[in-house]
Amino acid sequence: MNLIFDFGNSQAKIARFDDGLMLDKHTFPVFDEDGIQKTISSFQEIERAIVSNVGKDSTFLNFPFPVLVLNSETSIPFSLEYQTPKTLGMDRIALAAAAAKIYPKQNCLIIDSGTCVTYDFIDENSVYHGGGIAPGLEMRLKSLPHFTAKLPLIEKSKHFNLIGQSTEESILSGTIGGFKREVEATIEAYKSRYPSLITIITGGDANQFDYLLKNSIFAAPDFLLTGLNHILEYNAERL
Repeated sequence: MNLIFDFGNSQAKIARFDDGLMLDKHTFPVFDEDGIQKTISSFQEIERAIVSNVGKDSTFLNFPFPVLVLNSETSIPFSLEYQTPKTLGMDRIALAAAAAKIYPKQNCLIIDSGTCVTYDFIDENSVYHGGGIAPGLEMRLKSLPHFTAKLPLIEKSKHFNLIGQSTEESILSGTIGGFKREVEATIEAYKSRYPSLITIITGGDANQFDYLLKNSIFAAPDFLLTGLNHILEYNAERL
């Protein structure tokens, strides 16, 4: 049985995989070290683990089994054509690994909508080329009161009017509406270059794009965890 750790910017996720299938998942605030360690201690029959760390030092973890800490030197199940591999985020590596595992011999665009929104492209030959990074939805909403004197902080919503008739509605229209149109336009730009493109949408704000889920666009809430498990299996004999 494999144990998967994903430390993001605000949340820590722990999942158990057995024979490629996720058995369960636990989510914590990244600062809840006691809760995380207590959960680890309750697990039985773990053979190995992988740790992906984007936003927090994970040295507090105590493991009684082999652990792979994902970094730029880790062997990965796809090729890189990225000019700065040492600066490539561990989350983006894991997402590409999941695409290589689940959609082999396919051109894939993975959109991860979280603290940031990332776009990652891996081609039909399992070559990762890169993509894009932009502010996520909450970051955009929080930037308005931070950089202006009078605009309020608005909670994100799935609903907005194209023509906002109040300041709140105008912020929702410009921020959420603009965010959705950005994602839609990015998908279309990739499709114009790769007509057989498969698009996977994941991350905390993936539900903003439920209306897009048709044809070759799929929702995959645990795509990153699946990719980490694939990387761990790929390196199992090296541990």
